[in-house]
Amino acid sequence: MRAMVYRGPYKVRVEERDVPRIEHPNDAIVRVTTAAICGSDLHLYHGMMPDTRVGTTFGHEFVGVVHEVGSSVQHLKPGDRVMVPFNVYCGSCWYCARGLYSNCHNVNPNATAVGGIYGYSHTCGGYDGGQAEFVRVPFADVGPSIIPDWMDEEDAVLLTDALATGYFGAQLGDIVEGDTVVVLGAGPVGLFAAKSAWLMGAGRVIVIDHLEYRLEKAREFAHAETFNFAEHDDIVVEMKRTTDHLGADVVIDAVGAEADGNFTQHVTSAKLKLQGGSPIALNWAIDSVRKGGTVSVMGAYGPMFSAVKFGDALNKGLTLRMNQCPVKRQWPRLFEHIRNGYLKPSDLVTHRIPLEHIAEGYHIFSAKLDGCIKPLIVPGTS
Repeated sequence: MRAMVYRGPYKVRVEERDVPRIEHPNDAIVRVTTAAICGSDLHLYHGMMPDTRVGTTFGHEFVGVVHEVGSSVQHLKPGDRVMVPFNVYCGSCWYCARGLYSNCHNVNPNATAVGGIYGYSHTCGGYDGGQAEFVRVPFADVGPSIIPDWMDEEDAVLLTDALATGYFGAQLGDIVEGDTVVVLGAGPVGLFAAKSAWLMGAGRVIVIDHLEYRLEKAREFAHAETFNFAEHDDIVVEMKRTTDHLGADVVIDAVGAEADGNFTQHVTSAKLKLQGGSPIALNWAIDSVRKGGTVSVMGAYGPMFSAVKFGDALNKGLTLRMNQCPVKRQWPRLFEHIRNGYLKPSDLVTHRIPLEHIAEGYHIFSAKLDGCIKPLIVPGTS
C-alpha cells in the first residue's frame, strides 16, 4: 500500500509499505477512503511533539471500508463503511467506563496522561494513522461506528476529530444562556467551537485570529464577530474594552502549542524544546476572561513545562477545563445536529488532495496558502 511517512521536521513523503495485518482478534483492517490533515498534525510536522519517530504514518481523522476483521470482532464485517474516532481505547477500563475514552489506561505505555491516538507519536501510543490506503484499527467493536446512510462521507470524516473537538470545547465552557464566548483561533476546531457555542445558548461569540481569510470564514460559517489581533496593540485590552471592561464569560483556546508569540517563546518551545509549546494563547485566555469565568483548552500542547500564568488564574477564581476530546461520546447529539441541518461540517473543507501529493498538502496547510482551512486526503486505490 501507499502511506504518508514522516522523515523529520517538515519532511514527509509517500512510500510503499506492507498492508497492516491483524495482530489481535479484536482488530480490524480498514481501507481508507477519505482522511484529513488536522491542525494538530502540524505540531508533529514542525517537530513540536516529543517522540515523533521517523517512519511514522500520521493521520487521526479518517473514514473507510472494513477490509478484514479479527476472529473476535462481532459488530463489524468486511464491506461496512465506518468512521473511526481519533481515540484508541479499550472500552472497559476505569476511565472508559466513565466515558473518558481519551484517557484510556490500557492502550498507551505513557498512559499517565493521554490514552492512544492514531498517528500521533509514540507519546500517544505509537499507532500508525490513516493518511494511508489501509490502517489497523484495534478494539474494532469499541471505537468505529457504521456511517449512517444519510450522512455524507466528508461530514463523517470531520466528526472523527475536528467537529467533535470543537463541540467538546464549547461544552467544557459550561456556557450559560446569554454568555459572551471568545474563541482564540479560527482554524477548523475554533470555527466549530464558535458555531457550537450558539447551539449552547451563547449571546455573543467572538473569534480572534490574524489571518483575514480565516476571520472571513468565522463570520460566514460561525456568524461570529471577529478581531484581528495583529491590528491591535494588545488584544487582551481590546477584549476588556468590548466586554464593558469585565472580560468574556468563557474563553476557548483552540490554538495550542504553536500560538504566535515573541522570538524568545518560539526559541524555547519550538527550537530548544524547553516548553510544551508557546503559552501565548492560553495566557491570553486567562487574561481575557472575567473573574470567575471559564477557560476551555482544546489546543494541543506537548507533555512538558509551559510558562502559563497559573497564579493569575488562581487569583481570578477561574475554572480551567481541558482534555483530549472523547470523540464517540459527542456523536449522538452531533448526528442529530447534522441531520436537522444545524451543522454542515464539510462547509469548512477547502482542499481535496490525492495521497501521492500529501507533502504539498502539508506545505499548503502549514504555510496557510491558497486560503486553506481544512484539507482532505483521498487515498484512491492501489
